[in-house]
Amino acid sequence: MAVGTTDPWSLVPDQPYVDPSELADAIVAQVQRGDLDFRTRLLIRDSLNALRDYWGQRRLTAWLAATPVQPELESIWREDLGRVGFPFLRDQCMEPTRPEHIRQLLRDLGSRLQRPARLALGGSGALILQGYLLRRTQALDVVDELPSEIRALGPRLKELEQRYRLQLGYFQSHYLPSGWEQRVHALEPFGLLNVYAVDVYDVFLSKLCRSREKDQDDLRVVAPQLDKETLVRRLKETATGLLSQPDLRQKAERNWYSLYGEALPS
Repeated sequence: MAVGTTDPWSLVPDQPYVDPSELADAIVAQVQRGDLDFRTRLLIRDSLNALRDYWGQRRLTAWLAATPVQPELESIWREDLGRVGFPFLRDQCMEPTRPEHIRQLLRDLGSRLQRPARLALGGSGALILQGYLLRRTQALDVVDELPSEIRALGPRLKELEQRYRLQLGYFQSHYLPSGWEQRVHALEPFGLLNVYAVDVYDVFLSKLCRSREKDQDDLRVVAPQLDKETLVRRLKETATGLLSQPDLRQKAERNWYSLYGEALPS
């Protein structure tokens, strides 16, 4: 998986989003390992500046005081290393929506239902729950529609969405590859709520046909975690319906070329 690393060089240049806590752990681990050449010290300095801007000085000061390498970090921070070397790092910092956060909402929902319900979860929520993605999202995308048992919660559903800062929405299944429902993965039961995650290859192919920046960023993160031969086979076998729509095919061709530097397999 791409998420979860103690190497700042793997974390910062390759990821569109960086968990500030993970970045903090990574620079501490780097100092403990040594090998602090100029570029590495520059990365550490810019990381400290990004954490200060994101967390605020008070939280950063408290974090520094608790680290075992505070003197080394502060020495690098004071060093005259010249101009900023990683100008996009501050914008990359983002507190992610963690899988357990989503599970808490689903448990709360499931405990309030009057009878069993089933839903399939796609989009970034499915990728986060399956460990392929770690970023912030406020939307959980249910395939086709919310179950009537959940809609019956009425105002209580809105209260839960507000509490967890996660909104349940839906999208039509015709934006997924054919046969997707046969490849979903059952998650643990959430009370009376049974949740299935759309397979990562199906989510990937669905996002391949979109042009939103966050979908393109998700493709970049997930692509290295997939087997390309399997992806091409699934593209040919299941995405015919998606690619028959000219606008979706055009987006898929552009995204595929951006990812792999080659034409979309026919």
